[in-house]
Amino acid sequence: MNAVFPGSFDPITSGHMDVLTRAARIFDHVTVTVMHNARKQGRHLFTLDERLEILREATAHFPNVSVDTFGGLLVDYMARQESGSVIVRGLRAVSDYEYELQIAHLNRQIGDAETVFIMAATRWSFVSSSMVREIASYGGNVSEMVPRASASALRRKHADVYEEREAELQAQTTSL
Repeated sequence: MNAVFPGSFDPITSGHMDVLTRAARIFDHVTVTVMHNARKQGRHLFTLDERLEILREATAHFPNVSVDTFGGLLVDYMARQESGSVIVRGLRAVSDYEYELQIAHLNRQIGDAETVFIMAATRWSFVSSSMVREIASYGGNVSEMVPRASASALRRKHADVYEEREAELQAQTTSL
């Protein structure tokens, strides 16, 4: 049985990787699908191509994981997958469950697509892509919260902020 793990992955976090790792053990093949929405153009930190590159690097060690992209309804994407394929969604908190449950019911109703939920490990329950983006925008250390590929991409994206913060920290250390 195959699975599709959809998301915006802007960027992929350690929580996403935790869910993906467990999905890769359960399913024969997992396709990580970067869903792109024309209405959200310009609202992502990373371009679609950058997100695909980060995902390919972060998932390269999985023999049964591939990366793809799709725009439109997820059920339309699922209709093109191998029969019996399921949607995998990660959950962090009750608030995620309420939202994801509605989406799962809609996907089942309009496209006969089944959804399997995998709880993210407790240590990642507070990590979200939006929080990681904000911390990185101030030059904060996100290396524990994201795979190496995401951390490197965030450092490149905010290189000036990281350089400035490191200079400030070094100045503080030498003045002590």
